[in-house]
Amino acid sequence: MMFWYDHDVGGWGWFAMSAGMILFWALIITVAVLLFRALNHPHQHEHTHTPTTPTPEDILRDRLARGEIDEEEFRRRLTVLHAGPLTKS
Repeated sequence: MMFWYDHDVGGWGWFAMSAGMILFWALIITVAVLLFRALNHPHQHEHTHTPTTPTPEDILRDRLARGEIDEEEFRRRLTVLHAGPLTKS
């Protein structure tokens, strides 16, 4: 009759079994976490970020920052923008 605990595994054998068990559970936990994330956020990768269109004020600020217009021109154009649409008489 053969007994399971009759064989001497040795120090390296116990180390290999312990490391194997730790790696096994780490793999199981990693798969579970990735599966949980994938099921909770199914639409996360489907949406692409579309850049917003800059407002007229943003364009004016950029032109001022690049030095294309001076501060006086910036304020004048900003006032016209905030005044609303011009009506023709």
